Amino acid sequence: MSEARRAVEAVWRIESARIVGALARYTHDFALAEDVAQEALAQALVAWATSGVPDNPSTWLLTVGRRRAIDAFRRRAARDERYALLARDLDGTTPGADLLFDPDAIDDDVLALMFIACHPVLSKEARIALTLRVVGGLTSDEIARAFLVPVSTVQARITRGKKTLAAAQVRFSIPEPQERAERLGSVLSVVYLIFTEGSSASSGDAWIRTDVAQEARRLARVLARLAPEPEVFGLLALLELTAARFPARTDADGKPVLLEDQDRRRWDRSAISRGRAALARAVGAGRGLGPYGLQASIAECHAVAASVAETDWNRIVLLYEALGRVAPSPVVDLNRAVAVAMASGPASGLQLVDEIAARDGLDQTHLLPAVRAEMLARLGRRVEARDEYLRAAELCGNVAERGVLEAKAAQQRADMTSPRA
Repeated sequence: MSEARRAVEAVWRIESARIVGALARYTHDFALAEDVAQEALAQALVAWATSGVPDNPSTWLLTVGRRRAIDAFRRRAARDERYALLARDLDGTTPGADLLFDPDAIDDDVLALMFIACHPVLSKEARIALTLRVVGGLTSDEIARAFLVPVSTVQARITRGKKTLAAAQVRFSIPEPQERAERLGSVLSVVYLIFTEGSSASSGDAWIRTDVAQEARRLARVLARLAPEPEVFGLLALLELTAARFPARTDADGKPVLLEDQDRRRWDRSAISRGRAALARAVGAGRGLGPYGLQASIAECHAVAASVAETDWNRIVLLYEALGRVAPSPVVDLNRAVAVAMASGPASGLQLVDEIAARDGLDQTHLLPAVRAEMLARLGRRVEARDEYLRAAELCGNVAERGVLEAKAAQQRADMTSPRA
């Protein structure tokens, strides 16, 4: 890779949110800002390769982006007098036109960018793609690799998302206070979805994609600085406490290691400390914990326990009950059933799992048969456990996790034929 390309990619990864945010504030047009920023990147690849990397590369990109925006307004001027006025107002003679990195506006620019990239009018897929592109600084290729989709699909999502924002006339601004809470929920959801794909990959060969999860943690830290709300700290705590277990979740060959078999000495104590500090900030607000804060509290129970046996499973059951009331879902119910099984025995947990199965909602995922298999195995019902493990393996889209389920099924078969069975 050439020095110019490395420099362009590094600047974009670090400064993309500030660059697009400043251009959007300057042009009052998010789609145009993202377009001209990309055009500036393309020009940088050529210019920096011949003339060298400038002393202030981010300012160089901003200046080129501003000029491209003026050119775009001039092209549109033939169709609409408004654009002629904008082009005139934004030309190079405007006092302070090159000072787009206004120190008093940078944080607001980035926060507004996060709100617009995660706007509720967009599809979930478009929100994720736009957030990773303009806030996270990932290229379309990187996003495609992270989510195992074609590059053309990512590009289509970004293009469609920008068109949707333009059609809905979404303004580039931080929402008014009465709207902010709802919109903040959308931002948190997107960051959580990105982290979830990294921490438990839905498909592909790798069980964990640490680069994707790390990007989500970075976004959460930025958001906690810009919008220090309790539930933002709850999400940050959840991500830190969950990521703390990453070093122990795979063996030397990259194969999954389940919680009960993990060497807890390998857990990242710094991440645990950061997570607990963020959770304390969420609790300290005195407003009660939301869904992310409750999940973080559950993760904290695991983080402070010396082993699975010494984990406070009764507290975890109570936390899942609270989570089920504020954010009900079949997955929450299933996790509560697991906690009940650990606290009160597998028979109690299996009864809850069967009740969940009767209500539907998880028919097309591997989660329910995998959990049911675990409880059947603990009860010594090996034939049923084997069948459930195999059914879970058939439904599982992740190669590494599928291998774990198939190995468990094989173990049940071996136990049935052993002299002790």
